[in-house]
Amino acid sequence: MTNTQRLEGKTALIAGSARGIGRGFAERFVREGARVAITDIDLDAAQKTASKIGDAAIALHIDVTDQSSIDTCVAGAVGAFGGIDILINNAALFDAAPIADITRVSFDRLYAVNVAGTMFTMQAVARHMIARGKGGKIINMASQAGRRGESLVAVYCSTKAAVISLTQSAGLNLIGHGINVNAIAPGVVDGEHWTHVDAMFAKLENKKPGQKKAEVAASVPYGRFATPDDLTGMAVFLASDDANYIVSQCYNVDGGQWMS
Repeated sequence: MTNTQRLEGKTALIAGSARGIGRGFAERFVREGARVAITDIDLDAAQKTASKIGDAAIALHIDVTDQSSIDTCVAGAVGAFGGIDILINNAALFDAAPIADITRVSFDRLYAVNVAGTMFTMQAVARHMIARGKGGKIINMASQAGRRGESLVAVYCSTKAAVISLTQSAGLNLIGHGINVNAIAPGVVDGEHWTHVDAMFAKLENKKPGQKKAEVAASVPYGRFATPDDLTGMAVFLASDDANYIVSQCYNVDGGQWMS
């Protein structure tokens, strides 16, 4: 152990952490002294990630659209660690379409994961934290997309706006129990997600593969896409005792794309 480990002795459940941003959080949290539950709908991927991280990580299945799966996952983390000090709600889906082409299937699916999934995973962990009586930290993953609408991304943008609103209300409600609820709004983050997004825009905007990604990267004031590592410092801060007096806030970590 070193004096720089800001999460020493803490336990964290990270929803959607087998890969990408969630995995980056898990790896950093372990380096900061925490034990982490890698939870994901893809259990095989979660197990591989946990194995690579080492003994401080366990893998659990979670489907945030299924309440019994959420409850089983939370119980599994509590059983393994003795309690949960930190939750990060990182499970999310993306879709894009013009307003005239949005389907109810897509709308319902994104709201089931991005909004209801965030709400009811937060609720399940908050109930545990309240019963335990030791407080805790909850971090919801919003997005710069939740700060304003986009022509072809109406549903996704609205789900992330809802996450920001849920964070504000939950933070006000839960701080009386010593539970801080805050959010992170990333900008554009490189990885598998953006390969998928670029392919969508190639069809919707008649662009060449890779063109949308290059255009978006060029628009970031910092000069490049974020990497998952660019987000981990904010997550560690919000999960640490340094953030004890911070309630219901949403922090932009986006290379200067949005100011608030």
